[in-house]
Amino acid sequence: MAANARPSSGADALHHDDRAKPTGAYVAIAGIALFFIATFLDWVSTTGDQATSASGYEADTVIAFTAFLGVGLAAALLYALQRARRNQHRGLTLTTMAVGFAAVLLSLGYVFDAPGAFERGADLNTEIGAWIGLLGGLLWAAGSALFAKEVEGDDHRTLDRSQPVHADR
Repeated sequence: MAANARPSSGADALHHDDRAKPTGAYVAIAGIALFFIATFLDWVSTTGDQATSASGYEADTVIAFTAFLGVGLAAALLYALQRARRNQHRGLTLTTMAVGFAAVLLSLGYVFDAPGAFERGADLNTEIGAWIGLLGGLLWAAGSALFAKEVEGDDHRTLDRSQPVHADR
């Protein structure tokens, strides 16, 4: 055995090979896809002589930005599943969860009282896109939370605090 090598116990070997289960990431990605699709559905409408409706994309650029940001985060999650130590990067997962919560709150704003009615001079009604966006946001946030619970490189199960930290390990 080399001078700087240390013997590994069965427990070390067991935890060294732990990998994050991708289920949460896939649920989050499905939620992101649903929110993205909802962006192009009607989120608000007006009634009266000149009844009209607007998709999330047309109603508010924040909705589209959130959806596009989600697509970028989904791509990063998929990349992390392939390249990251133990299949995830906790910071990325928590960022994805935070943006998922923002998508939920954004959708809830449209479900309960669509913003911008005062500027538009119209009484806005909520349409199906806001509800689908809400469902997508909930899946997005919940999947990210589920994935964040999985093992990652700094997981406490793999950290042996009784051993000094050396650069050659």
